[in-house]
Amino acid sequence: MISLLDYGAGNVRSLRNAVTRLGYEVVDVSSPDDILAAERLLFPGVGAFGAAMQRLRDQGFVEPLLDYLRADRPFLGICIGLQCLFEGSDESPGVPGLGVLSGQVTRFPADALAVPHMGWNGLRVRRDSELLAGLEADRFYFVHSYCAPAAPDITDWVLAETDYGVPFVSAVQQGQVIALQFHPEKSGPAGLALLQRFLTGTVTVAPGFAPRILSAPEAPKTHAPEQPPTRLAKRVIACLDVRSNDAGDLVVTKGDQYDVREQGEVRNLGKPVDLAARYYREGADEITFLNITAFRDFPLRDQPMLEVLRRTSEQVFVPLTIGGGIRAFTDADGNSWSALDVADEYFRSGADKISIGSDAVYTVERVRAEGADGNSAIEQIAARYGNQAVVISVDPRRVYVSDPEATHHQVVETAFPGPRGERYCWFQCTVRGGREGRDVDAVELARTCEALGAGEMLLNSIDRDGSGLGFDLELIAAVRAAVGIPVIASSGAGSPGHFVEVFQVTGADAALAAGIFHRREVPIADVKTALAEAGIPVRAA
Repeated sequence: MISLLDYGAGNVRSLRNAVTRLGYEVVDVSSPDDILAAERLLFPGVGAFGAAMQRLRDQGFVEPLLDYLRADRPFLGICIGLQCLFEGSDESPGVPGLGVLSGQVTRFPADALAVPHMGWNGLRVRRDSELLAGLEADRFYFVHSYCAPAAPDITDWVLAETDYGVPFVSAVQQGQVIALQFHPEKSGPAGLALLQRFLTGTVTVAPGFAPRILSAPEAPKTHAPEQPPTRLAKRVIACLDVRSNDAGDLVVTKGDQYDVREQGEVRNLGKPVDLAARYYREGADEITFLNITAFRDFPLRDQPMLEVLRRTSEQVFVPLTIGGGIRAFTDADGNSWSALDVADEYFRSGADKISIGSDAVYTVERVRAEGADGNSAIEQIAARYGNQAVVISVDPRRVYVSDPEATHHQVVETAFPGPRGERYCWFQCTVRGGREGRDVDAVELARTCEALGAGEMLLNSIDRDGSGLGFDLELIAAVRAAVGIPVIASSGAGSPGHFVEVFQVTGADAALAAGIFHRREVPIADVKTALAEAGIPVRAA
């Protein structure tokens, strides 16, 4: 019997599904007594530090949880579940943590780094442990803006460290108490193998290690020799544009410059759950669903799309992003729903991140006119679930000008002149599935959304969509230079070389494709082989 400490702060469905997939029954902790009655306790890694600790206190979980840890009983903390073991976090000043480990969790330095630290990174194993044996060469999925420094006074807890600008603690263990900064339930086969070891109890540490909770060891231990720094891999993402066809069935489709019809019918490239499972098996680092008809419908009534998420999360153990219709609604019965309500339902159905499209453009227009007020979907969702849970998906198109002074927008000097020989262009944000242009450029949108709390930018070039000519390097480089959050390149990929090019030229953090994967024109494995041969760090397919 595995007990799950679900404190209501995000997607725990994936962890629940992973445990079930491994053959174990999961029960939810609903009272303080349930913690002490647990045989094995999972503390899932979602949400922000302050929100997590507040919920633990509100539910009366802190003292029984500390009693459980002091008794050296089987515990696995994930992401925030590791950070809450410390005394506090810069993410939530003044909010005390559990204090099992001394020290303060700090934010990653922003200089030359995209924050959050998001994607697949490795481990520098510091001590022998059956938990990590044989997995030292694997990469695991991280998503966090704050980290625990590798301080001397917690040395004898540390199983592994990871590097991202600075070294930080990525795994700790003392006795049966284990915590990980990464997400095993989102780390594919390697993560499932690690989770299986915890569930079966094969997690002993090196001989001579004393499992004494809340007490410092009396003698120093011998640690592993120095190893080279770990490197964050560039991510390859498979995107599935999902909509209803004319018969009312949900299908994966793909447009050419956003036209998804072929000979009058919606182009049908497969079933969403089946394709997502295929891409997981083929080595996709993430899966993104874009509900491309959600701008016309009320998402919480779109039960088939929610069911797609639920069924996918039972089979796919890499991160899932869902976009489409993340905004406030009033339904046909006059009931009002906030964007946070919509996001809550997506997270409960299995999403790890939500993607905000048109509403982000409208938000930037409001902020420009009135200033930020804390009420936007970006701000509300980031405050509840953390910046890493919010992706901004923007659909820009080129607008050419002959002179930079002819517009107030951020322009680039382009290698692809306009129809009248214009040497400059700006990237106009669109809404309603690319149907309507607005007076907002992609650089302004990216900067404003980052300031509001977004954790990632997805750039879908309308001009390159379906072209097979390669990513719009000028668009991606302009946005990448303007923000300090990860940037995903999208639209235009036609060969493995295009992925190599976008990473080498723009510094993008991830690259996304759809049609070439759906039609099997370019296998994901070929993309990763090309990246590896070019010396670009990548998770093996």
